[in-house]
Amino acid sequence: MRKFFVALSAFLMLAIGANAQIGEYRNIVSFGVNGGYIMSNVGFNPKINQGYHTGMTGGVSFRYVCEKYFNTICSLQAEVNYAQIGWKEDILDIDDAPVINSVTGLPEEYSRTMTYIQIPIFAHLAWGKEQKGLQFFFQAGPQIGIFMSESTKTNFDLDYANMTDRVNQNIAQDTMAVENKLDYGIAAGLGLEYSHPKIGHFQLEARYYYGLGNIYGDSKRDYFGKSNFGNIIVKLTYLFDIIKPKK
Repeated sequence: MRKFFVALSAFLMLAIGANAQIGEYRNIVSFGVNGGYIMSNVGFNPKINQGYHTGMTGGVSFRYVCEKYFNTICSLQAEVNYAQIGWKEDILDIDDAPVINSVTGLPEEYSRTMTYIQIPIFAHLAWGKEQKGLQFFFQAGPQIGIFMSESTKTNFDLDYANMTDRVNQNIAQDTMAVENKLDYGIAAGLGLEYSHPKIGHFQLEARYYYGLGNIYGDSKRDYFGKSNFGNIIVKLTYLFDIIKPKK
Protein backbone atom coordinates (compact mmCIF):
# COMPACT_ATOMS: atom_id res chain seq x y z
CA MET A 1 0.00 0.00 0.00
CA ARG A 2 2.94 2.34 0.65
CA LYS A 3 3.85 2.18 -3.07
CA PHE A 4 0.34 3.30 -3.96
CA PHE A 5 0.53 6.36 -1.71
CA VAL A 6 3.89 7.27 -3.24
CA ALA A 7 2.32 7.03 -6.70
CA LEU A 8 -0.72 9.02 -5.55
CA SER A 9 1.54 11.76 -4.17
CA ALA A 10 3.42 11.94 -7.48
CA PHE A 11 0.13 12.21 -9.36
CA LEU A 12 -1.12 14.99 -7.09
CA MET A 13 2.10 16.92 -7.72
CA LEU A 14 1.46 16.59 -11.46
CA ALA A 15 -2.13 17.74 -11.02
CA ILE A 16 -1.11 20.72 -8.88
CA GLY A 17 1.54 21.63 -11.46
CA ALA A 18 -1.07 21.47 -14.19
CA ASN A 19 -3.19 24.01 -12.26
CA ALA A 20 -0.36 26.41 -11.52
CA GLN A 21 -1.72 29.11 -13.89
CA ILE A 22 1.55 29.51 -15.72
CA GLY A 23 -0.07 29.20 -19.14
CA GLU A 24 -3.43 30.14 -20.66
CA TYR A 25 -6.36 29.50 -18.33
CA ARG A 26 -9.05 27.00 -19.36
CA ASN A 27 -12.29 25.98 -17.64
CA ILE A 28 -13.84 23.20 -19.72
CA VAL A 29 -15.79 20.37 -18.09
CA SER A 30 -16.76 17.28 -20.09
CA PHE A 31 -18.70 14.11 -19.26
CA GLY A 32 -19.24 10.92 -21.24
CA VAL A 33 -19.05 7.17 -21.55
CA ASN A 34 -16.35 4.66 -22.42
CA GLY A 35 -16.03 1.01 -23.40
CA GLY A 36 -13.30 -1.37 -24.40
CA TYR A 37 -11.48 -4.67 -24.29
CA ILE A 38 -9.12 -5.94 -21.57
CA MET A 39 -6.38 -8.57 -21.76
CA SER A 40 -5.21 -9.49 -18.27
CA ASN A 41 -3.09 -11.87 -16.25
CA VAL A 42 -1.82 -12.22 -12.70
CA GLY A 43 1.87 -12.05 -11.76
CA PHE A 44 2.08 -15.10 -9.52
CA ASN A 45 5.16 -16.04 -7.52
CA PRO A 46 5.64 -19.05 -7.64
CA LYS A 47 5.03 -18.71 -11.36
CA ILE A 48 1.89 -19.97 -13.09
CA ASN A 49 2.05 -20.45 -16.88
CA GLN A 50 -0.58 -18.19 -18.45
CA GLY A 51 -1.97 -16.76 -21.63
CA TYR A 52 -4.19 -13.66 -21.56
CA HIS A 53 -7.64 -13.64 -20.02
CA THR A 54 -9.98 -11.49 -22.13
CA GLY A 55 -12.94 -9.43 -20.98
CA MET A 56 -14.89 -6.22 -21.41
CA THR A 57 -14.84 -2.90 -19.61
CA GLY A 58 -17.16 0.08 -19.68
CA GLY A 59 -18.27 3.03 -17.61
CA VAL A 60 -18.46 6.80 -17.31
CA SER A 61 -15.73 9.40 -17.89
CA PHE A 62 -15.13 12.92 -16.59
CA ARG A 63 -12.61 15.55 -17.71
CA TYR A 64 -11.63 19.00 -16.53
CA VAL A 65 -9.38 21.03 -18.87
CA CYS A 66 -7.59 23.61 -16.74
CA GLU A 67 -4.74 25.14 -18.75
CA LYS A 68 -2.80 25.34 -21.99
CA TYR A 69 0.90 25.62 -21.25
CA PHE A 70 2.76 26.51 -24.48
CA ASN A 71 1.53 23.70 -26.79
CA THR A 72 0.42 21.32 -24.01
CA ILE A 73 -3.26 21.10 -23.05
CA CYS A 74 -3.43 20.08 -19.37
CA SER A 75 -6.41 18.23 -17.94
CA LEU A 76 -7.62 16.01 -15.14
CA GLN A 77 -9.48 12.93 -16.41
CA ALA A 78 -11.20 10.26 -14.31
CA GLU A 79 -13.38 7.19 -14.88
CA VAL A 80 -15.64 4.78 -13.00
CA ASN A 81 -15.67 1.46 -14.84
CA TYR A 82 -17.03 -2.06 -14.62
CA ALA A 83 -14.24 -4.45 -15.66
CA GLN A 84 -13.87 -8.19 -16.26
CA ILE A 85 -10.30 -9.29 -15.48
CA GLY A 86 -8.53 -12.45 -14.31
CA TRP A 87 -6.18 -15.10 -15.58
CA LYS A 88 -6.15 -18.00 -18.04
CA GLU A 89 -3.75 -20.87 -17.47
CA ASP A 90 -1.55 -22.52 -20.10
CA ILE A 91 -1.54 -26.13 -18.86
CA LEU A 92 1.43 -27.67 -20.67
CA ASP A 93 3.75 -30.64 -20.46
CA ILE A 94 7.54 -30.64 -20.66
CA ASP A 95 7.37 -30.40 -24.48
CA ASP A 96 5.02 -27.34 -24.31
CA ALA A 97 2.13 -29.47 -25.55
CA PRO A 98 -1.34 -29.26 -23.94
CA VAL A 99 -1.85 -31.66 -21.03
CA ILE A 100 -4.61 -34.19 -21.72
CA ASN A 101 -6.99 -35.05 -18.91
CA SER A 102 -7.22 -38.79 -18.35
CA VAL A 103 -10.97 -38.65 -17.59
CA THR A 104 -12.26 -36.36 -20.36
CA GLY A 105 -9.57 -37.05 -22.98
CA LEU A 106 -9.44 -33.30 -23.68
CA PRO A 107 -6.68 -30.71 -23.16
CA GLU A 108 -7.12 -29.27 -19.67
CA GLU A 109 -8.39 -25.68 -19.54
CA TYR A 110 -8.77 -23.33 -16.59
CA SER A 111 -9.61 -19.61 -16.28
CA ARG A 112 -10.81 -17.30 -13.51
CA THR A 113 -12.92 -14.20 -14.18
CA MET A 114 -13.10 -11.47 -11.55
CA THR A 115 -15.31 -8.41 -11.83
CA TYR A 116 -14.17 -5.08 -10.38
CA ILE A 117 -15.28 -1.49 -10.19
CA GLN A 118 -12.15 0.35 -11.33
CA ILE A 119 -11.53 4.05 -10.67
CA PRO A 120 -8.51 5.58 -12.46
CA ILE A 121 -7.59 9.26 -12.02
CA PHE A 122 -5.25 10.69 -14.64
CA ALA A 123 -3.09 13.69 -15.32
CA HIS A 124 -3.97 14.13 -19.00
CA LEU A 125 -1.58 15.95 -21.38
CA ALA A 126 -2.49 16.57 -25.02
CA TRP A 127 -0.97 18.18 -28.11
CA GLY A 128 -2.77 19.24 -31.26
CA LYS A 129 -6.07 20.84 -32.26
CA GLU A 130 -7.96 21.98 -29.20
CA GLN A 131 -11.58 22.34 -30.35
CA LYS A 132 -11.81 21.00 -33.89
CA GLY A 133 -9.39 18.40 -35.17
CA LEU A 134 -6.97 15.76 -33.93
CA GLN A 135 -4.92 15.56 -30.73
CA PHE A 136 -2.30 13.13 -29.45
CA PHE A 137 -2.44 12.54 -25.70
CA PHE A 138 -0.64 10.83 -22.83
CA GLN A 139 -2.23 10.22 -19.46
CA ALA A 140 -1.07 8.52 -16.25
CA GLY A 141 -2.14 8.21 -12.64
CA PRO A 142 -3.29 5.95 -9.81
CA GLN A 143 -6.13 3.44 -10.02
CA ILE A 144 -8.11 1.59 -7.39
CA GLY A 145 -10.29 -1.46 -7.96
CA ILE A 146 -13.13 -2.75 -5.76
CA PHE A 147 -13.74 -6.50 -6.04
CA MET A 148 -17.34 -7.50 -6.86
CA SER A 149 -17.47 -11.20 -7.80
CA GLU A 150 -15.55 -14.10 -9.34
CA SER A 151 -16.28 -17.22 -11.36
CA THR A 152 -14.26 -20.20 -12.64
CA LYS A 153 -14.38 -21.85 -16.04
CA THR A 154 -12.78 -25.29 -16.48
CA ASN A 155 -13.41 -28.45 -18.50
CA PHE A 156 -12.21 -31.00 -15.94
CA ASP A 157 -12.73 -31.98 -12.31
CA LEU A 158 -9.99 -30.31 -10.27
CA ASP A 159 -9.74 -33.45 -8.10
CA TYR A 160 -8.69 -35.42 -11.20
CA ALA A 161 -6.18 -33.02 -12.75
CA ASN A 162 -3.37 -34.68 -14.69
CA MET A 163 -0.48 -33.82 -12.37
CA THR A 164 1.79 -36.48 -13.90
CA ASP A 165 2.30 -34.63 -17.19
CA ARG A 166 2.15 -31.02 -15.99
CA VAL A 167 5.44 -29.15 -16.15
CA ASN A 168 4.02 -26.59 -13.67
CA GLN A 169 2.79 -28.33 -10.53
CA ASN A 170 1.28 -25.24 -8.85
CA ILE A 171 -2.51 -25.59 -8.56
CA ALA A 172 -3.25 -23.89 -5.23
CA GLN A 173 -4.67 -20.84 -7.02
CA ASP A 174 -7.36 -22.93 -8.71
CA THR A 175 -9.36 -23.30 -5.48
CA MET A 176 -8.42 -20.08 -3.66
CA ALA A 177 -10.98 -17.26 -3.48
CA VAL A 178 -9.83 -13.64 -3.72
CA GLU A 179 -8.58 -12.54 -0.29
CA ASN A 180 -7.84 -8.82 -0.78
CA LYS A 181 -10.96 -7.03 -1.97
CA LEU A 182 -9.20 -3.73 -2.74
CA ASP A 183 -6.83 -3.57 -5.70
CA TYR A 184 -4.56 -0.58 -6.39
CA GLY A 185 -1.84 0.36 -8.84
CA ILE A 186 -0.69 2.64 -11.65
CA ALA A 187 -2.21 3.09 -15.12
CA ALA A 188 -0.84 4.93 -18.17
CA GLY A 189 -2.02 5.27 -21.73
CA LEU A 190 -1.40 6.80 -25.15
CA GLY A 191 -4.10 7.78 -27.59
CA LEU A 192 -5.70 10.01 -30.19
CA GLU A 193 -8.64 12.35 -29.75
CA TYR A 194 -10.85 13.88 -32.43
CA SER A 195 -12.86 16.94 -31.36
CA HIS A 196 -15.72 18.79 -33.02
CA PRO A 197 -17.56 21.70 -31.34
CA LYS A 198 -21.00 20.39 -32.34
CA ILE A 199 -20.65 16.65 -31.64
CA GLY A 200 -18.03 16.36 -28.88
CA HIS A 201 -14.79 14.44 -28.36
CA PHE A 202 -13.83 10.90 -29.39
CA GLN A 203 -10.80 9.21 -27.80
CA LEU A 204 -9.10 5.99 -28.88
CA GLU A 205 -6.55 4.79 -26.34
CA ALA A 206 -4.18 1.92 -25.53
CA ARG A 207 -3.52 1.66 -21.78
CA TYR A 208 -1.52 -0.50 -19.39
CA TYR A 209 -2.28 -1.08 -15.72
CA TYR A 210 0.23 -2.50 -13.24
CA GLY A 211 -1.13 -3.65 -9.89
CA LEU A 212 0.85 -2.80 -6.78
CA GLY A 213 -1.39 -4.88 -4.52
CA ASN A 214 -1.95 -8.64 -4.44
CA ILE A 215 -5.20 -10.59 -4.68
CA TYR A 216 -3.87 -13.17 -2.16
CA GLY A 217 -1.97 -12.79 1.10
CA ASP A 218 1.79 -12.30 0.65
CA SER A 219 3.22 -12.98 4.12
CA LYS A 220 5.83 -15.70 4.75
CA ARG A 221 3.11 -18.15 5.77
CA ASP A 222 1.06 -17.57 2.57
CA TYR A 223 1.46 -19.70 -0.56
CA PHE A 224 2.07 -16.82 -2.98
CA GLY A 225 4.64 -14.10 -2.42
CA LYS A 226 3.10 -12.05 -5.25
CA SER A 227 -0.23 -12.13 -7.10
CA ASN A 228 -0.71 -8.75 -8.79
CA PHE A 229 -2.69 -7.81 -11.88
CA GLY A 230 -1.36 -6.71 -15.25
CA ASN A 231 -3.94 -5.34 -17.71
CA ILE A 232 -3.71 -4.23 -21.34
CA ILE A 233 -6.73 -2.13 -22.30
CA VAL A 234 -7.93 -0.80 -25.66
CA LYS A 235 -10.68 1.74 -25.11
CA LEU A 236 -12.99 4.14 -26.97
CA THR A 237 -14.35 7.16 -25.05
CA TYR A 238 -16.97 9.73 -26.01
CA LEU A 239 -17.10 13.08 -24.14
CA PHE A 240 -19.39 16.08 -24.51
CA ASP A 241 -18.82 19.49 -22.96
CA ILE A 242 -20.93 20.49 -19.97
CA ILE A 243 -19.05 23.75 -19.44
CA LYS A 244 -17.97 24.87 -22.88
CA PRO A 245 -14.84 26.84 -23.83
CA LYS A 246 -15.21 30.59 -24.08
CA LYS A 247 -15.04 31.96 -27.59
